[in-house]
Amino acid sequence: MTPARRDSDPETADRATPVEVFFDLVFVLTITQLVALLEEHLNWIGLARVILIFGLLWYLYSGYAWLTNHVPPRTATRKLLIFAGMAGFLLTAVAIPDAFTGSGLLFGIGYLIVVTVHLGLFSQSTARAAVRRLAPYNLGAALLIIAAGLVTGPAVPALWAAAVFTQTALPYLLPGHSWLSAAASFHLRAPHFVERHSLLVIVTFGETVVAIGMGAPHEDLGLGTALAVVMALALPAALWWTYFTDTGPDEAALHDADHGTRSRYAARVYIVAHFVLLLGVIATATGLHAVVSHPDETSGWANSLALSGGVALFLLAIADARRILGTGRRPGRLITAALVLATIPLGALVSAALHLAVVIVLLTGMLLIDGHPRARPVSVART
Repeated sequence: MTPARRDSDPETADRATPVEVFFDLVFVLTITQLVALLEEHLNWIGLARVILIFGLLWYLYSGYAWLTNHVPPRTATRKLLIFAGMAGFLLTAVAIPDAFTGSGLLFGIGYLIVVTVHLGLFSQSTARAAVRRLAPYNLGAALLIIAAGLVTGPAVPALWAAAVFTQTALPYLLPGHSWLSAAASFHLRAPHFVERHSLLVIVTFGETVVAIGMGAPHEDLGLGTALAVVMALALPAALWWTYFTDTGPDEAALHDADHGTRSRYAARVYIVAHFVLLLGVIATATGLHAVVSHPDETSGWANSLALSGGVALFLLAIADARRILGTGRRPGRLITAALVLATIPLGALVSAALHLAVVIVLLTGMLLIDGHPRARPVSVART
């Protein structure tokens, strides 16, 4: 079967539409709120909460990317429903700071709106059978979050964990509900799918830079702070460069795969690996804020771990995507991730600005080596 025939479904999307870009702008508030939450609670409990909240929301964001790939929002009715989904995501984002304490019910209501709109629109697609199999789990997760908003104490994190498990794992663990059978129902268009996630990553990096600039101490804009702000731009720029260098061959790798393989690749790269990648961006932004706030001081072990750990997570996710799609060599990313982790004591014990500078140098060196003609990755994707 030729790629042209595989992608001949007229209902699927070719490229992202303006309403989808608007959708991503709304969703990025989730990232901003999670960075603020991790900053306020920079400990293992705070990290666990960020993972649970982002895990739940990312699964449904990915669901909307699959949705608009199958049901492009070209008509007025579809656009209005997408706006309703945006409203649901906006409510969840607003409720994030106190989602485990005071605003859990608002989060749950917003999430139920997101799930309901998603299921309603997806029922119009050729993948409706697979979506109907997943519907009880998505709705069940929303109801569990609403229940968490009505109780207090240890039951709250337990219900959240149950919701994440119900939505992301349970459907594929039960007999007759394997991912292999569900994947065959989805006919993804690679250009739209890759572009949609690329646009989200761009918007996320942009929002990260804006938040860092807004958080700079305006009462003390000396040379040290100015240099820290510039370096705080350089690090996201290096991560951006890495992302678009490494994901360039993804569209071809997805396009050349048959429907079932393409869906499995998409799930592993754009749901799982991108979850880790964006979690790394959240942690990195948290560490960057600490550097910009006090560039002449040490940032402490927690902030240093957030900065280096976030960059390492980003690189590990990139390396895993390369492995899955077979689009390039991975050792450079893995070695750089290890070296970045080794810089944690610099920020904790010596200087926050020096720590950031060394991390930037390591990433820049990785990109320069990768750009050498002998080191350029060659696409070896296989169906």
